[in-house]
Amino acid sequence: MKFLENPMQTMAAGFVLSIVLIVVYLGLTGVEVNGGEWFSMLIRWIHFLAGITWIGLLYFFNFVNAAFLKSLDGPTKNIVIPKLMPVALNWFRHGATVTVIAGVLLYGHMYHRGGTGAVALAIGGLLGIIMMGNVHGIIWPNQKKIIAAAAAAAQGTPAPPELAQWGRTALLASRVNVMLSIPMLFFMGAGSHFG
Repeated sequence: MKFLENPMQTMAAGFVLSIVLIVVYLGLTGVEVNGGEWFSMLIRWIHFLAGITWIGLLYFFNFVNAAFLKSLDGPTKNIVIPKLMPVALNWFRHGATVTVIAGVLLYGHMYHRGGTGAVALAIGGLLGIIMMGNVHGIIWPNQKKIIAAAAAAAQGTPAPPELAQWGRTALLASRVNVMLSIPMLFFMGAGSHFG
């Protein structure tokens, strides 16, 4: 079980397990799925996986990490931020991008095939696009500055006077995303139930 010690190998094992279980499921049920349905299922799966990554990290940053960082002294923050935040924000940014791209592809595919719930999905999708704009346009640019300032402070460079404003701007954009995520998730889930 060495693969469980490496998160990327664990994720790869999850994909392999998924393929095995899909084959077993199809063999047991005799269900036949046409190409269009496979495309829809795979894109939806990618959309869910990326969305869980994105929103999970959004909630982690807002409900766990923000309070944790406030509890640290300056020198400790200057060690933690440059080590934790680039990796976490990398998953966060790319999770947002993949979620939105997969969602747009899925929406286009469903709309083309006459899927139901188009208006509900459009509302959820629009909120998701706004949230992704916040990630790439406000949160990440400010976090990059904060990470660089923390790394420089660890080497003895004084913190720039704009540091607090960068943090506040990123925090408020992130909190807007938390607020938007609640109706976004409702409308994304409701799309398959509304005609």
